[in-house]
Amino acid sequence: MSSEDNFRPFIVGLGGTSTPGSSTEKSLRIAMSAAESAGADVQMFGGEVLASLPHYLVSNAADNPCAVLLLRAIRAADGVVIASPGYHGTISGLLKNAIDYLEETAKDSRPYLEGVPVGLIATAYGWQATGSTLVTLRTITHALRGWPTPFGAAINSSGGIFVNDECIDSKVADSLETVGRQVVEFARMKKLATLKSSDRWNTDPVEYRVG
Repeated sequence: MSSEDNFRPFIVGLGGTSTPGSSTEKSLRIAMSAAESAGADVQMFGGEVLASLPHYLVSNAADNPCAVLLLRAIRAADGVVIASPGYHGTISGLLKNAIDYLEETAKDSRPYLEGVPVGLIATAYGWQATGSTLVTLRTITHALRGWPTPFGAAINSSGGIFVNDECIDSKVADSLETVGRQVVEFARMKKLATLKSSDRWNTDPVEYRVG
C-alpha cells in the first residue's frame, strides 16, 4: 500500500441554512460521507453551528465557543467542503459570515486556506442561482488561496430529490459523492508531494514508495 493510501486526511465540511434538514445540509452530508468512505476523518459544521456564530468583527466574536471549534478545525484541515444555498444569485449571509471568521488565520504560517483542496456545492430551488452561486464559491476559495477541486456540484432541489436524509436521484448523489472523493484524492496528492520534497523522502524513499 502506498504512503498516500495510508494517510487519513482530515476533511472539514462547512454549510447549511438556518432551516433544520435543509437540502444544502443534506447535500453536504452526502459529500462528507463519501469523503469518510474514501478514508478521511471528517468534521462537519452545519446550519445550526453557523447560525450560532456572532456576526464577525463584533466584540470578541472569535472567542465564541463555536468559532473556536471552527477555527481549530480549519487550521488542521487537509481539505474542506463548502456548501451554500443560492439566495438571490449568490451565497447565503449565514455562510459568508462563517467564512469571514477565517480572517483570524491571516497571520498563521498557513493563512486562510492556502494550498488546501476545497470541494464546492451550490443548491437552489431552480437552476438559475446554482451557477452563479458556484462561481461565487470558487471566487471566494481563490481569494482564500484555496484550491477548488475540478468538479463542483450544482444541485437543483426543486424536484424533491431528498426523502428524509436520502437522495433519491442517483445522478445528484453521484455528483455530491464525487465532490467528497475528489477532496480526499487531492489532499493525498498534496501530502505525497510534500513528502517527496522533504529530507525524509530523499533519505528513505522506500518508506514513501508509491504503489
